Amino acid sequence: MKRTKIIDLLARTDFGAEVNVKGWVRTRRSSKSVNFIALNDGSTIKNVQIVADTDRFDAEILKLVTTGACLSVDGVLVESQGAGQSVEIQAKSIEILGTCGSDYPMQKKGQSFEYMRQYAHMRLRTNTFGAVFRIRHNMAMAIHHYFHEHGFFYFNTPIITASDCEGAGQMFQVTTQNLGDIHKGEDGKVDFSDDFFGKPTSLTVSGQLEGELGATALGAIYTFGPTFRAENSNTPRHLAEFWMIEPEMAFYDINDNMDLAEDFIKYCVQWALDNCMDDLEFLNKMIDHSLLERLRFVVSHEFVRLTYTEGVRILEDAVKQGHHFEFPVYWGSDLASEHERYLVEQHFKKPVILTDYPKEIKAFYMKQNEDGKTVRAMDVLFPQIGEIIGGSEREADYDKLLARIKELNIPMKDMWWYLDTRRFGSCPHSGFGLGFERLILFVTGMQNIRDVIPFPRTPKSADF
Repeated sequence: MKRTKIIDLLARTDFGAEVNVKGWVRTRRSSKSVNFIALNDGSTIKNVQIVADTDRFDAEILKLVTTGACLSVDGVLVESQGAGQSVEIQAKSIEILGTCGSDYPMQKKGQSFEYMRQYAHMRLRTNTFGAVFRIRHNMAMAIHHYFHEHGFFYFNTPIITASDCEGAGQMFQVTTQNLGDIHKGEDGKVDFSDDFFGKPTSLTVSGQLEGELGATALGAIYTFGPTFRAENSNTPRHLAEFWMIEPEMAFYDINDNMDLAEDFIKYCVQWALDNCMDDLEFLNKMIDHSLLERLRFVVSHEFVRLTYTEGVRILEDAVKQGHHFEFPVYWGSDLASEHERYLVEQHFKKPVILTDYPKEIKAFYMKQNEDGKTVRAMDVLFPQIGEIIGGSEREADYDKLLARIKELNIPMKDMWWYLDTRRFGSCPHSGFGLGFERLILFVTGMQNIRDVIPFPRTPKSADF
């Protein structure tokens, strides 16, 4: 008999039909005459109830129906008599596809997320992580749909690169050299001439610079792929390996960029509300009671737009009125998450787009304003998250960009190809980056970024 996915089975009303389901046991309750087995196959947060009459099945078979065991069940679809589900299966035969012992690490309820991270290869089978990763899939679909519908081209930028987009220097090096016998030149420096690429290379921190090349050829592109930061950070907001969405658009100024960012993020949140409601309701009940309210709030309100200078003034006024921040606030400082969240959650009570940051705290490629002090940067700030999107209008003037590169001592050997976009037919253009896991944090209500990626990579942790 052909298998029916549980998500499809729960929508059926052809009672009396013979069906087959396969999945993993969540729970089994038994009495003298009947066993109730909750079966889940990952297609939905909801289980299907299997009703197995005790006198129909060998006792040795039923003993193997334990939490985590994998079953194939043939039976009859019937209308459910109990609350919580409309259909159930009256079992005719049960095949044990995989037994599961009492040492199954996800057996008990109420385990901490810290505990479950130790078993990241098994935590995927729990209700919470099933919900998170179904939503993650849907957000990926929403992103591709949005950009395709808006005339963007999906553009693949390299994972191995010789350039440091952010200029932070926190990059994972890539080499084929024997680390036990590294060849050095007469000057004592590593000789890369016999390395695979013949030069130092690293894992990318961003596809933006290459994405700009795509935008100046195709008009509007987006990247969606893994990025890497060798930053020794152990906060609930940082990963060493994460995914980024980075659109780049020719002929967009900073205002066009803000319009796109707001429309895009609202589209993604609305997609979750339209396509993931079962999982969202579960997470709203179990993880964050204000989740659904917050998601609906974001899509129904316009984002506040204000300059960095205005934002700092509001924060300084808050300090004067007695509000305490852990980190100091002053013009020229890089705002911390607590500052961003104050603006969003307490002052405006809406998402905020902050613009015109001091050039000293932003990347070299951002377009400079006429005041000579600020750049046309923009950060989208969300409740609970802080910054969720960062972007800017890019500097299109060759001389200004070259001067900034020299000012920051960025090696010209890495930048010649990037400068060519300004030498040959330069155009106004803009773009932004969205950390995919930050989006999933917001949409799921989860509190730690390590719990919205299947296998988190963090300092001293690269298991599974």
